Amino acid sequence: MNKRLQNLKELMRKKNIEAFVIYKPVNVTYITGFTGDDSVAFVTHDRAIFITDGRYTEQAVKEVKNFEVIEHKNGIKEVLKEYIKTLGIKKLAFEESVSYGQYRELKEFLEIDLIPEVNVVETLRMVKDDQEIENIKKAQNITDKAFEYLLNFIKVGMTEKEVALELEYFMKKQGAEALSFDTIVASGKRSSLPHGKASEKVIEEGDFVTIDFGCKVNGYCSDMTRTIVMGRASEKQKEIYNIVLEAQQKAIDNLKAGLMAKEADLLARSLIEEKGYGKYFTHSLGHGVGLEIHEAPSLSFKKEEILKERVVVTVEPGIYIPDFSGVRIEDMVLLKEDGVINLTKSPKYLIELN
Repeated sequence: MNKRLQNLKELMRKKNIEAFVIYKPVNVTYITGFTGDDSVAFVTHDRAIFITDGRYTEQAVKEVKNFEVIEHKNGIKEVLKEYIKTLGIKKLAFEESVSYGQYRELKEFLEIDLIPEVNVVETLRMVKDDQEIENIKKAQNITDKAFEYLLNFIKVGMTEKEVALELEYFMKKQGAEALSFDTIVASGKRSSLPHGKASEKVIEEGDFVTIDFGCKVNGYCSDMTRTIVMGRASEKQKEIYNIVLEAQQKAIDNLKAGLMAKEADLLARSLIEEKGYGKYFTHSLGHGVGLEIHEAPSLSFKKEEILKERVVVTVEPGIYIPDFSGVRIEDMVLLKEDGVINLTKSPKYLIELN
């Protein structure tokens, strides 16, 4: 039995789950290894069944191990109903993230007690194995190279979209299979928008330019942010930048497994508040990264979850001042018992491009 499937069955026993159907594509991929679409995994304590259609049967036979591969002819729910009856299943757990339409269809067709479950597979996905960490490192290596390339490419007079497109082209030439998310390039006053996706705005002399980007390798994401200045930085820009940098470094220096998520957030937030900019740090310190760009855990001031070893998270404090500009600096780190390994190698000093 593959380790992930074994861990899922152990968790099902702890949660008293008799049978579990997995619809969320990224969770199906994690548990089964399948990289296609429109398929589900059905798991009991004794059986593991993968249900797909004729478009994907050949692919599934090659990719999916330790599951019985079943090709449905009349819909996934027909196969589920057959196995539920054959195995005598009384209660079926499902991911709470399914759509209401999927839930209603299952309830009406299966005529069985349906039990919503939250973050079953997501809990397993938090702790990364060696291969997952290697994939994330490869993705981040491409991202670091892209930033180095960008510093020689970006010029005053370009639009934000031109910069974003060039980053995508470069990363894919380096072996990335896709972007982790739509690239954020926010310049001038737009840099006060934490998620300011690249626009037609022209980059101007004196602008802060915040660039948040990443790519995927073997399905795994990278994520980093750097903020640069086009030309000479003003004293106000230097002040804000240095506060964010100091806060980020403080968090990285003190972050480790065993902390509560809200304690991690406070490492950076307390410094930014002491400097008088607390109200301008408008999001959590960071988030987990893996098959999805945002996954558990959340390094939020609201969360009391204990952070575990071998979890990859971002560390990304920011200051965003409306009608002025903003700064964010983001690295990805791997949590250890005694600290972190920083997976991001790009420089963080204030870069002024002349």
